Amino acid sequence: MGELDGLTRPELVGSLLAEALGDDGWRAIEPRLIAGGKSNLTFELVSPAGSVVLRRPPSGHILRGAHDMGREARVQAALAGTGVPVARVLLVRDESGPLGVPFYVMEKVAGHAIRDVLPPGYAEDGASRAAMAHALVDTLATLHAVDPIAVGLGDYGRHSGFMARQVRTWTRQWEAARTRDVPAMDELGRRLAEHPFTEPARPSVVHGDYRLDNVLMHPEDPGRIGAVLDWELSTLGDPLADVGMLLFYWTEPGERSPLLIPAVMAKPGFPRRASLVERYASRSGADLADLGAYLAFAHFKFAAIAQGVAARAAAGVMAGQDFGDLSGAPERIALDGLDRWKG
Repeated sequence: MGELDGLTRPELVGSLLAEALGDDGWRAIEPRLIAGGKSNLTFELVSPAGSVVLRRPPSGHILRGAHDMGREARVQAALAGTGVPVARVLLVRDESGPLGVPFYVMEKVAGHAIRDVLPPGYAEDGASRAAMAHALVDTLATLHAVDPIAVGLGDYGRHSGFMARQVRTWTRQWEAARTRDVPAMDELGRRLAEHPFTEPARPSVVHGDYRLDNVLMHPEDPGRIGAVLDWELSTLGDPLADVGMLLFYWTEPGERSPLLIPAVMAKPGFPRRASLVERYASRSGADLADLGAYLAFAHFKFAAIAQGVAARAAAGVMAGQDFGDLSGAPERIALDGLDRWKG
């Protein structure tokens, strides 16, 4: 059995899909790794009946609270029918299922997963690139406007004290994955722990890792999003945490992009971060006076994520994916966070 077969058990998952979808063509599936996933593993399952996508945790030891496939599946199912574009969930199994870990299967949505380059002939002019950015911001504002209770997500997380808990959570994640002392991370974490984040007026569904390469852009229209993906970190909480992450990921011309982050938005024609902030404010009506603190938190969180990716890659549990030398990434990201936060 090859590595991909061992991670996806195609003969067993194929049988489950055939039963769930009523088509025996799913019994003969071939798994193909979709590269780019830095936390969970994503596979395309190709069969005579069509193609679907399977999401599962990495192999090996899993940090407590991480890689929760059940939550990913639940939030996408709940958001179906809202204005937030999501893939339809087809199959969900917990650790008692054929993979021995929780996993789910969703429809394959047509679209472009854009990382470091644009597809040939796609969004070649400034108007199209601005439309991409606007679609990204507008979809985020639409997500934050969803009433969690109305879609069955009223118990999806504790929104009160969200930012304080987030700082504690990512401090623990950093401590669990760190391999050496990084004073800039300690200083950034200390300042965030002391910062008086204001409670939002009401809870929102937050994505937790919202960025360009976690959505599928419509295959023909750069102003539309086909589906928002990678809901592992979603919960109820403060929507400005998502805005801070989006701004962190949005590289501007002349800036050095951190490892693991696509830099296509640094190309000519894409709007600057200030334009995204203005667009979100107009669409959501949110008070963004304290946005610098959320941007600083985004740096802290991603530095911890980068360290976790490095640890998983070194342990050989990422299906052979190589993410480059990440040894200096946490320090550089933390220093940038301190520099950008003037609060």
